[in-house]
Amino acid sequence: MKSLIIEDEKAAVRNLTAILTDVAPEIEIIGAPDSVADAIEWFASNPMPELVFMDIHLADGSAFEIFEHIQIKCPVIFTTAYDEYALRAFKVNSIDYLLKPINEQDVRAALTKLKNLYAVPSSTLDLQQLLYQLKHEESYKTYFLVPTKGDKLIPLSIKEIAYFYITEGSVKVVTNESREYILPRTLDELTDSLNPTIFFRANRQFLISRDAIKDIDLWFNNRLAINLYISTPEKIVISKARAGEFKDWFAGGR
Repeated sequence: MKSLIIEDEKAAVRNLTAILTDVAPEIEIIGAPDSVADAIEWFASNPMPELVFMDIHLADGSAFEIFEHIQIKCPVIFTTAYDEYALRAFKVNSIDYLLKPINEQDVRAALTKLKNLYAVPSSTLDLQQLLYQLKHEESYKTYFLVPTKGDKLIPLSIKEIAYFYITEGSVKVVTNESREYILPRTLDELTDSLNPTIFFRANRQFLISRDAIKDIDLWFNNRLAINLYISTPEKIVISKARAGEFKDWFAGGR
């Protein structure tokens, strides 16, 4: 099984490689990029591996940024010293979440879980995924209470929202009528809390609603430029690596 390790600590790479050699000699480590940028470059120039071990905190940022540029289609096992990202991890192909320091028992259990998942008939697995989706559907936000001047909170339905974007370190929510409010959330938090069939994380700056999309321009270098019914502070561009993902999302939801 061709596997990739994304990790910025050389000692952690050596430890995981040694454990895999003992518990799963059939696994072949075909690369070990140590940053977000190197990982994106690796995926862009190599065939998709069969399994990825991924640390979350890398030297140049969060590993979740990789998923904004690359559609990773293989299972991912996260390896991290922090446990606060578990929920988000399971939204991006993760089958397990191992806390450092990682030991042989942890890795063996994760690989057993992977093997069992692939042993499940596809129809049964699809049903399990559907039940999981339905279970979490209720947890997605449908309203926000937005703080405004005068110590007031304004209720804002997601149906009124065209997009969220980052400007000067703050996140703004913009309605279909072009009203703007500052929201005390990060774009990552909003991405996790909103229904992914309705909102799409276009890039680091924008999280957009499907209903707000007017049309799409084919941009240079196989990128996409998204035009909304209302104006935006800058052009919303989907990278070449995520253009296919966006088209699939827009056509039928994730």
